[in-house]
Amino acid sequence: MAGGLLGAGLWLSGCSAAPVAQESPAAASRPPEAGLDTPLLTRPGAARRYPPREGRRLERRGDFHVDHGVAARAFNERVRFLILHYTDGDDASALRALTGPEVSVHYLVLARPARWAGEPVVLQLLDERRRAWHAGVSQWGDRRHLNDTSIGIEIVNAGYRDTPHGRLWFPFAEDQIELVSRLARDIVQRYDIDPTHVLAHGDVAPGRKVDPGPFFPWRQLHEAGVGAWPRPADVTRWVHRFHRQPPDIGQLHRALAAWGYAVPDAPDAGALRPVVRAFQLHFRPTDTDGVIDTETAARLFALIERYQGRGQALKLLRE
Repeated sequence: MAGGLLGAGLWLSGCSAAPVAQESPAAASRPPEAGLDTPLLTRPGAARRYPPREGRRLERRGDFHVDHGVAARAFNERVRFLILHYTDGDDASALRALTGPEVSVHYLVLARPARWAGEPVVLQLLDERRRAWHAGVSQWGDRRHLNDTSIGIEIVNAGYRDTPHGRLWFPFAEDQIELVSRLARDIVQRYDIDPTHVLAHGDVAPGRKVDPGPFFPWRQLHEAGVGAWPRPADVTRWVHRFHRQPPDIGQLHRALAAWGYAVPDAPDAGALRPVVRAFQLHFRPTDTDGVIDTETAARLFALIERYQGRGQALKLLRE
């Protein structure tokens, strides 16, 4: 578990200090713009009077009122990303942390989700309009601080334990994955989130985070209509190509950046290792050592081909 909203400036002609010419009678008689409430425009220079019926629809805020009757059409959603996490603990520890003063998330999927009327129940801890503190220091593409533009889902899971025989990862319960799939599909449909913007915490903070780990079934989520996954035929074709002529470290560095990862400035295999491992945790969970091999490279270029076009994938090899 683990962080600014891009400001937008508006220039309004009414704020100009230059003198404003008196409106001509011809201008005053023009029909109002399409989509606007005509009573606001039919009497230029005069304050609008609200009949009692319309006045009762106004929202009162302290010592003034707000009219919601006219809506702007030029806007977009705050939410651009969906980020998945695991809690690295049990239900109780997750609830203590996520309702405390340091971290938060929009949704929490318990270890064994409750059911009502035969359907799973998720805990919503924060309104989606609010900025949760779940991604921390993060980046995808040219966007940083993804708390500003994302919805976060935490899944209760013990994470991993390091043992004398290696790292032991804990699996997810099937009913957890069922609920995450339904919840994620609802979110991406409502906000029209691109498949390439459904991400692991480890994707947006490589080297710092690894959740939700290699046992999270990203392919299954993709088959449920959420997130990205390469086409098997594309992977096979790229494997054959790279067996003949493997990509060099510079080409792989560019490809990882093109997919969205924050990469180090110089194309160095050691410096790239945390990024490669983050990619493998998401798209090649059977081998997550951070070493770029033919299969890893093939999956990366197959993803770029599927979601950015074959021309873009080939361009990365020519540059």
